[in-house]
Amino acid sequence: MAVKVDSVAGTQCLLGEGALWDHARQCVWFVDIKSHRLWHFDPATGGTQSWQAPGQIGWVVPSTGTGLLAGLQDGLYSFDPESGAFTHLTQVPGEPATNRLNDACSHPSGAVYFGSMDDGEDAPSGRFYRWIDGAITPAGPDAVSITNGPAVSPDGAAIYFTDTLGKKIFVADVGADGLPGAARLFVDTAAHFPEAYPDGPIVDSKGCVWTGLWNGWAVARFSPAGELLETVAMPVANVTKMTLGGADLRTAYVTTARKGLSDEELAAQPLAGNLFAFRVDVAGAPVTPVTLG
Repeated sequence: MAVKVDSVAGTQCLLGEGALWDHARQCVWFVDIKSHRLWHFDPATGGTQSWQAPGQIGWVVPSTGTGLLAGLQDGLYSFDPESGAFTHLTQVPGEPATNRLNDACSHPSGAVYFGSMDDGEDAPSGRFYRWIDGAITPAGPDAVSITNGPAVSPDGAAIYFTDTLGKKIFVADVGADGLPGAARLFVDTAAHFPEAYPDGPIVDSKGCVWTGLWNGWAVARFSPAGELLETVAMPVANVTKMTLGGADLRTAYVTTARKGLSDEELAAQPLAGNLFAFRVDVAGAPVTPVTLG
């Protein structure tokens, strides 16, 4: 039986990304990277709100206070939803000016893992990092052109890294020091979706990995062993990231993009760039808020 997928916010994002369910606020946060906008969607009212960021914004993570931690092209910021103010916290040491931050997740320890990438989507200059207590440490694969994720298992013991252009998702064990060990192949998505590129991943409460599929018209769910379990068809080609939310954490919210589509393709995909929703059988895991200090 086909899953019913609804367009719930007509945001028409150029590069919608970073879908994240904020359990405390009962809302979805997501970004339009290329339009420098942070979006908020309230399922209770169906309303949206957006704020202009001071640069390309790749992701946000809720904090233990009233604000959010945000990853922009030139580093990490705090964001205050009440005032709309972005405050620069720190640069990412060693990152070239031609890179930007792209995706992130929080760990049950309160750490944030995030990735960088070449803004031209070509040079293998991207890598992954961990941020905790204001300190940024390289953590995970490097020499990646387009990083996506990371995503962590609910118990924090495993972390998943996506090499989008390489069409591969990797997994590593998280050590007692909170740093990932050697990454090993989790799944080669080209074996299942040869024309698609794996985009943002998340992990549900059973440890299964969902991934968006750029140019794949779908999201896919893999078992902890890397077996393809489920594919949900979407009405647009460029599917970027999903989050599991709602009061029962069983509503999937999915970001999409208009970027890279021709005029003819956009005419055939009028909903491209919108936020979509559908129901799932297995709940997500609550996102751990981080402490900004």
